[in-house]
Amino acid sequence: MNGLVFAVFGFLCGALPLAVWLGRAALRRDIREVGDRNPGALNVARAGGLAWGGLAIVLEVSKGALPVGIAAQVVGLSGWQLVLAAIAPVLGHAYSPFLGFRGGKAVAVSLGIWIGLTVWIVPAVGVPSLIVYTLFTTASGWAVMLTMGNVVLLFLFIDVRWEWWIVLAVNIVVFGVKHALELQEPLRFTTPNKRLREG
Repeated sequence: MNGLVFAVFGFLCGALPLAVWLGRAALRRDIREVGDRNPGALNVARAGGLAWGGLAIVLEVSKGALPVGIAAQVVGLSGWQLVLAAIAPVLGHAYSPFLGFRGGKAVAVSLGIWIGLTVWIVPAVGVPSLIVYTLFTTASGWAVMLTMGNVVLLFLFIDVRWEWWIVLAVNIVVFGVKHALELQEPLRFTTPNKRLREG
């Protein structure tokens, strides 16, 4: 029963389009008309600058970290109950009923669920990896998938709970679906200066 409650709670938390609401309230803009039209934190930064984008990232990360952190670290869910609770915010963000089931790419909320599950273990590898791959690859979808590849390697070298493997697999599938167009492009590497100029 706890697993179902936390799955519903997590889905609803993840589904909250906080970046979109922040854009409307603070910037008077629909961030879905900016950049790649994704309802996520990066388009808040594009529309309003780094400070607003940083706030949006914190909000988007928190809506994954809060429900999963309570489920995993406070209540102590395990097994399939934990799996359901952990993947729910990602699915909620990716397929938000508040946006007609057209959600975002679920990168920030995914960082949040891994903070909730592992505290620092996955973020310590994932965040630097994502920054480096974003600077050195031409498509953010490939940066995300290469980052998840690093997490897979991490899991192979440390003793992790089996639930984490299932959550990781689902997370990778969701990323694959949400970044499908970018992943159709060949993987190409670039220089940081060129990547930053292209935005």
